[in-house]
Amino acid sequence: MDLTEYVPVVPDFPEPGVGFRDITPLLAAPDAFRASIDRLQEACGPYPYDAIAAFDARGFLWAAPLADRTGTPLLPIRKAGKLPRRAAVETYRGEYAEVRVELHADAVREGDRVLLVDDVIATGESMAAGVRLVEGLGGTVAACAALLEIGALNGRDRLTGYPVVSLLGKL
Repeated sequence: MDLTEYVPVVPDFPEPGVGFRDITPLLAAPDAFRASIDRLQEACGPYPYDAIAAFDARGFLWAAPLADRTGTPLLPIRKAGKLPRRAAVETYRGEYAEVRVELHADAVREGDRVLLVDDVIATGESMAAGVRLVEGLGGTVAACAALLEIGALNGRDRLTGYPVVSLLGKL
């Protein structure tokens, strides 16, 4: 099954000149979605991890079933102000604006190996912020994983030194 067929490009969204990768057809096709989770689990197999940290909100879509399948804790990385307890905070420049993200301060234990999961690696800035959160709390990053990469934005360059898993490669 070619999963790229389920991720069409929507031209000029959310602004002119942007080719948006729409994951909703993949989510609407149960066999394709299941295959994406199966393949992500397999691709991340070489990188042992103790927990999965996922980005709000689309990273949750792949991380939650992966955490369930592997019996691994799921650690939400949320936009600022959404977590109820003390949290570590990082700021990064997103594609369209500055973004603040948080991870509960007690989510990562010293030495935990954490798999970071998101839907897309675009500029790499959000994933790099996740790396800083995990490491700032005493963990190590096992790998940075996503359904796909936007190759033209060179996000992988911001993740030098960390394994990067891009299930559909650079689109």
